Amino acid sequence: MGALWLLSACSAWSQSSLAELTELRVERQDGALVLHAQLRLELGPAVEDALVKGLAVHFVAEAEVMRDRWYWYDRKLGSVSRYYRLAFQPLTRRWRLNVSNEPIPSSGLSSTISQNFESLNEALGVIRRQSGWKVANMADLDVDAHQYVAYRFRLDVSQLPRPFQIAAGNQADWNLIVSRTLRLNAESVR
Repeated sequence: MGALWLLSACSAWSQSSLAELTELRVERQDGALVLHAQLRLELGPAVEDALVKGLAVHFVAEAEVMRDRWYWYDRKLGSVSRYYRLAFQPLTRRWRLNVSNEPIPSSGLSSTISQNFESLNEALGVIRRQSGWKVANMADLDVDAHQYVAYRFRLDVSQLPRPFQIAAGNQADWNLIVSRTLRLNAESVR
């Protein structure tokens, strides 16, 4: 009986959404600090089902360069955000991914870059690889200061229709968030 419970618990766990940061690094490039991130991103059955039924799902990736200060809050030296809107087009049976530097409103997609894909996995591949993001100018960084990059990726539940927002609070598939902090060393700042 215990083995049966463990097997069902493991299969339920393996079917839920998963976001894991496999790589996070920064480098100097053309007078700027540039971020590269690689995610392992798998959507659970509830999210995939909502997508196939025509619901658009929004993701947000954010990175900030911060400087430690002992006397006040840490000082923000630079930041970058990417907003993703993933939707299934039932008539064409294709996946559409919109990417923007600002929040994507549900009313229009005027300031986004749009791509179409044959499969969900291809569309997620673009979201999984985030590279070449200019986070801060090198002139704003101090070699002698303690600085770090704070990275966060999440499924933006606030963009869902209200009934889905309420239901999403009870389902693990919709709780998709990953964050990590990366300390900057003197070599990456010089």
